[in-house]
Amino acid sequence: MALRAKKTQPGKVEAIEAVGTKIAASHDFIFTDYRGLTVEQITALRAQLRAKNAEYHIVKNNFARIAFERSKFPDVSSLLVGPTAVAFTQDGSNEVAKILLDFGKETSVKLKGGLVDKAFYDTRMMEAFSKLPGKSQLLSMLMSAMNAPLQNLVYVLNAVPTKLVRTLQAVADKKGE
Repeated sequence: MALRAKKTQPGKVEAIEAVGTKIAASHDFIFTDYRGLTVEQITALRAQLRAKNAEYHIVKNNFARIAFERSKFPDVSSLLVGPTAVAFTQDGSNEVAKILLDFGKETSVKLKGGLVDKAFYDTRMMEAFSKLPGKSQLLSMLMSAMNAPLQNLVYVLNAVPTKLVRTLQAVADKKGE
C-alpha cells in the first residue's frame, strides 16, 4: 500500500480531478509504457487514436491510482508502474488496442493492460481482445447474415414468374415459326 499524505496540495487535487473527469468521460482504458517515444511519434499516435474517438494522455501514476479508486474501478495499481500513458476510449476499444499494438511493433510502446467494461485485462488478454472484429465489422456481418435468407426468398419468389414468362416466350417463338 502506498503512503498517503494527510493534506493534499491544491495543484495535486486539481490534477487528480482532471484525471477523474477523463475517467468519467470514458468507457474503457488501455495502459501503455511510452518510454523512448519522441514527441513526433506521440503526436502521430495521438492522431491515429483521435480518428477512433480515443485520447492518449501521459498520467502521473499516483494521481491516476487515486482517481481510479475514487471512480470505483477495479484495482489498477499493478499497471501504474513506471512511465504510464492511458488511452481513454468511448467505444471501439479493441480497435484502439490494435492501433497501440501495431504502433508498438514499430516503436517502443508496450501494452501493459486495460480496463474493458470494468473488467481487468492483462497484456495477453488485451492482445487477444485486439484481434476480435470491431463493432462496425460485427454489425456488417450480422446484417449480411440477416439479409441472406431474405435475398434467397426473393430469388425463389422471382423465379416462378420468370420461368412462366420464359416458357410463354418460348411457346410464342415456336408458334411464330
